[in-house]
Amino acid sequence: MPRNPCPSACVVAHPSGASAGWEHWGTSAAPTARALRTICTAGGSGGQLWGPVCPCPAPAGTPPGLPLGSAHPDLPARERRPAGHFCLPRGVGLALCQRLLEEDGRIHLCIACRNEQKSEATRDLILATHPAAQVSTVEVDLGNLASVLRAARELRCRFQRLDFVYLNAGIMPNPHVNFKALWHGLLTGKVLHMLTTAEGIMTQTDRLNGDGLQEVFATNLFGHFMLVRQLQSLLCGNEKPSRLIWTSSSNARESAFSLSDYQHAKGQESYSSSKYATDLTSVVLNRKFNDQGLYSSVVCPGLVMSNMTYRILPVFLWKLLMPIMWLIRFFAKTYTLTPYNGAEAHVWLFKQKPEYLDSLVKYHSCTSGLGRCYVEPRKMDVDEDTAEKFYQKLLELEEQTLEKYHDLLD
Repeated sequence: MPRNPCPSACVVAHPSGASAGWEHWGTSAAPTARALRTICTAGGSGGQLWGPVCPCPAPAGTPPGLPLGSAHPDLPARERRPAGHFCLPRGVGLALCQRLLEEDGRIHLCIACRNEQKSEATRDLILATHPAAQVSTVEVDLGNLASVLRAARELRCRFQRLDFVYLNAGIMPNPHVNFKALWHGLLTGKVLHMLTTAEGIMTQTDRLNGDGLQEVFATNLFGHFMLVRQLQSLLCGNEKPSRLIWTSSSNARESAFSLSDYQHAKGQESYSSSKYATDLTSVVLNRKFNDQGLYSSVVCPGLVMSNMTYRILPVFLWKLLMPIMWLIRFFAKTYTLTPYNGAEAHVWLFKQKPEYLDSLVKYHSCTSGLGRCYVEPRKMDVDEDTAEKFYQKLLELEEQTLEKYHDLLD
């Protein structure tokens, strides 16, 4: 079962009190700089990454408009803001961690993975390239609602606020390629569209998880939704805006989604359905929470060669196809291919002011045929009325979940 090896969420937050393991700025006096904290949920049903943020205003002399998470070059080392981020051994998540650290080396990472072994492996990879980075860990399985509630409770104890949450976990179980449909696309001139969106050529076989939910829906969307809802007190009402950045896909299609079967139990395109549901959720969250300082965006990393991709076809076949894919990139700009390129939109959003972003736009990582990375905004094909109705269904499912796991609540 292909699981996205990247973190699914990255959050920037303020530590609660003097939590063990967090760096302090200054002496016994309150720190003079805001520290950033990033949470990244690992690919598959799991991991996340967190980095610390301090509850104080930016230091005097910081120029207005300085990108969030960036360091003023003239500030003393102790007055520079840390930021955080997380990911697993391969994929967009790890590349995102590394690129955020390049943007701001003061980031404090809190890695959240399905188990301690994955957390430590990721931590070692990050420290190998950024030995001065501050990294801690927390366990969470996004496909297990009890695990999500426990992780959220732990995070509420650690942090006073969260600045960024990158929601990047995802699975694509038992993928199958419809070669007959691909051949038909070649004959009808639709092959380029099919190759860039996987429309009509990718199917999956889903199953129920331990909570009685469809596994893809639970891991790709509902686990994230529950996490966000449980961390709402840390995300809303802060001095500075907080950000949710969801990893969606160009494979997100309205035709694969149905309100009457929003978990996609009856279809074979559960991945596409879950990503369209992600787009709907982001739209509604902006409508509900922008006035409380919480902003949500969706990105598409493009076609990235990662653990998930390599499970769609045999590795040797991907190697044979790779020269063709590099050529296709001259015509299909979303063939980012490398995790570094795929993280372009994630990093670009890290530096933007959320108040000026369009909540109905998906930000696509793109790469030109000559390898230049850039971000292309595209209007999402979402119906806001459908989004509202779906959000109400998520709230009903959330209520059932909280009744079932009431012992894990504060």
